[in-house]
Amino acid sequence: MLEAWKEFLRGKKKKQDVQEFQADLIHNILLLHRDLVGLTYCHDGYHHFKISDPKPRDIHKASVRDRLLHHALYQQLYPFFDRTFVADSYSCRIGKGTHKAMNQFRHFAYQVSKNHTRTAWVLKCDIRKFFASIDHQILFAILERSIPEQNIFNLLREVVSSFCSCCRIKNNIYHYSPVGEYKCMRKGLPLGNLTSQLLVNVYMNEFDQYVKHKLKVEYYARYADDFVLLSHNKQELEQALRKSLVFLQGRLKLELHPDKVFIKTFASGVDFLGWVHFADHRVLRTSSKQRMLRRTHGLEEESSIVQSYLGLLSHGNAEKLHQKVRSDYKL
Repeated sequence: MLEAWKEFLRGKKKKQDVQEFQADLIHNILLLHRDLVGLTYCHDGYHHFKISDPKPRDIHKASVRDRLLHHALYQQLYPFFDRTFVADSYSCRIGKGTHKAMNQFRHFAYQVSKNHTRTAWVLKCDIRKFFASIDHQILFAILERSIPEQNIFNLLREVVSSFCSCCRIKNNIYHYSPVGEYKCMRKGLPLGNLTSQLLVNVYMNEFDQYVKHKLKVEYYARYADDFVLLSHNKQELEQALRKSLVFLQGRLKLELHPDKVFIKTFASGVDFLGWVHFADHRVLRTSSKQRMLRRTHGLEEESSIVQSYLGLLSHGNAEKLHQKVRSDYKL
């Protein structure tokens, strides 16, 4: 618990709720430990708020006590599950990330096109309302199959069951209610929980394994709810899309976003993870470019926001945009 607290505390020392918990840290940790050992732990409600990142998102923030438990669970379970994931799953994994995913995507394109001597086709998909669509019963079945220790499984079940996307929110506080009070579909994981990042990978690993071992797709990469399949044969991708739809809907109760599924050639430009990828370069997505210029306008060059965007631009062909961001700051 103390190791988890050290990890949890990073970047949160000035938060009022964190300071209140830390004021009597050992006592609070011992109380949490007592509940865990006595198998009496119950997850509290969530504080609900909205952000634009860039599209509107619902964030559900748990109490400090519960978030500390999430960190402790994550530290113990991440190594256990990570070794079961396919190599080309890149979201929320140590040594992975968006840049590794984009570089692998480019590498796959080179391989499929034989260094751009033949056409490389790309199937690009996006899962609709990803976190809100995770089915609890399916997730529990996967976890029960994977975790032999019943107490750990019960603890994860408590954390997952503390939230569902169809439950009511009163005064910005999310309260879990008995199923008898209203129709509850038992779906959804909160974006604010660290454990959610791990659990969605556990959930989607079912699809990753299906694509790699049943469909036998060699060139496949996924980052969270975005994934791509590559082939020199367009018909193979069309068939893979049909089978993927059946698997996602039938086994995982997930749907693809109808406006974000396409099959096109790599040379024509493929939008993946915020960048439009071409054979010999990649450029920032237009909407991302406009948002960046709007957010950095009038800021000092040393601003953390400006520096963050300059770091982002270094991963693509954006020299002119880089110069514009550097020059367009307050004198």
